[in-house]
Amino acid sequence: MNELDFLAERFEEHRAHLKAVAYRMLGSLAESDDAVQEAWLRLTRSEADKIDNLGGWLTTVVGRVCLDVLRSRRLRREEPLESRLPDPVVSEENGACPEHQALVADSVGLALLVVLESLDPAERLAFVLHDMFGMPFEQIAPIVDRTPSTARKLASRARRRVRGQPPVPDPDPVAQRRVVDAFLTAARGGDFDRLLVILDPDIVLRADSGSAFPGGMKVLRGAEAVAGQFATFQRMATISVARPVLVNGTSGLLTTVDGELNSIMNFTIANEKVVAIDILSDPDRLADLDLTGLEP
Repeated sequence: MNELDFLAERFEEHRAHLKAVAYRMLGSLAESDDAVQEAWLRLTRSEADKIDNLGGWLTTVVGRVCLDVLRSRRLRREEPLESRLPDPVVSEENGACPEHQALVADSVGLALLVVLESLDPAERLAFVLHDMFGMPFEQIAPIVDRTPSTARKLASRARRRVRGQPPVPDPDPVAQRRVVDAFLTAARGGDFDRLLVILDPDIVLRADSGSAFPGGMKVLRGAEAVAGQFATFQRMATISVARPVLVNGTSGLLTTVDGELNSIMNFTIANEKVVAIDILSDPDRLADLDLTGLEP
């Protein structure tokens, strides 16, 4: 085995971790892959034999790459990512593949990623690397060009904004699915009163239709508004086929109309109530999703 092959083997041992870091930082699967690939390229150009802690070195590189991407988004003043849903990770209910499990470990649902999008880039990096991956502030500080004390304050500010938003999902997948099934039955029947029982009073519905309905992500708040929306679209609920899946590790639905993928829905269930629904129906982004792990 030559030196490059040996280095590639060592890199592959860290790939899943690096992509998990990048996904939490960027909310984009494609950009996460690009960040991991950039880390590999920088590793091949470095004096790898002098790196004592390869995992820490690679995590630092991915963190810097992601920070540059987040700052670049703001400098270009393009449509902010918080006006669109993060990319969903979709898998079978009977168990995600190891890569998917690493991506969505620790209840990294779409609702939490939406909250992370609202953070300042440096706050997001400090929070993700410290609170989610346990990196010491002494290692985070050089990435954001701050002192360890300032890096600690960045994470603290982020933590205050993230705390309680969204509620922690119920851990029992069977209980989650029971609530989603009840919701689907009520929606198909246009049962407004039953929907009000199932939905949390403060539920948030986020719907990202992309270019199909310009104007960015639509947000509805409150059980009556959300129940009214689904009661109105009773006919669409009736003609679509809803398949149970896991979306970022929690109960979701993959809906098709006439055999064509129509939407990915993610439900956040807390205290046996639906507290958040995230719907991606952007045709362009749906076409880019990797659904090869799903049974036909």
